[in-house]
Amino acid sequence: MKKAKVLYVSSEIMPYLPESTIAKITRELPQSTQEHGKEMRAFMPKYGSVNERRNQLHEVIRLSGMNIIIDDRDHQLIIKVASIQSARMQVYFIDNDEFFKRKYTLVDENEKHFTDNEERAYFFCRGVLETVKKLGWNPDIIHCHGWMSAPMGLLVKKAYKNDPLFSNAKVIYSVYDDNFPDAFTPEFATKIHMPGITATDVKHLKDPTFVNVTKMAIQHADAIIIGAENIHADLVKHIKTIEKEKPVLSYQNPSDYLETYNNFYDSLLIEEEVLV
Repeated sequence: MKKAKVLYVSSEIMPYLPESTIAKITRELPQSTQEHGKEMRAFMPKYGSVNERRNQLHEVIRLSGMNIIIDDRDHQLIIKVASIQSARMQVYFIDNDEFFKRKYTLVDENEKHFTDNEERAYFFCRGVLETVKKLGWNPDIIHCHGWMSAPMGLLVKKAYKNDPLFSNAKVIYSVYDDNFPDAFTPEFATKIHMPGITATDVKHLKDPTFVNVTKMAIQHADAIIIGAENIHADLVKHIKTIEKEKPVLSYQNPSDYLETYNNFYDSLLIEEEVLV
């Protein structure tokens, strides 16, 4: 088997944000993936709360500079990078002054979710894909963590499906308990539209609640991982209905999940080789 390439797309990674289920997994898992003989790239948003000086972030000029259009407005894409020396891994940051310069991450000082979180999620996912294209790096697996990465599968499977870098990539979506209380705006389906995306592809976004946004992510994923011990009851039911259609990895004990996740990657890659 060739040396597999795994792309991690996460809403948060330690030590750049405080420890959480997602931040801990996406700090440990990429390192484990490298130790299992795979290549990896890891991306997260460059929130204003990430201290650039302390974490030694620097802009990658050759990757920055393009604009991403959302709702007929241009948004500049800025790419930064930092290294976790103890893990021998780099983390790429998707930045934009309008979306990510604010000092809070997903909620404001009153614990209210930002009203443009849907645009931030879309910009983040588009930014990751465009950066990977500039890197010329073709992932075999794209593993998404957190609802900020929910649009990724839709983009890969529909808008970027003819791009040779992504045409054979397997998308995994990890479902967590990172619920957001207020639905995105009804315009989300319009804002996320690109050539190749149909109304059927965004059917769940007619009412873009956390559950429905997650259902959209599941719809366009090749495999699902239950990343938290207690996920939304409606998602538990929904996942049971699709278990015969695509692989689902049940929740794993935090003390020994790394080996199981890497074996899950291998099973998907073997399946792809058999199909080819």
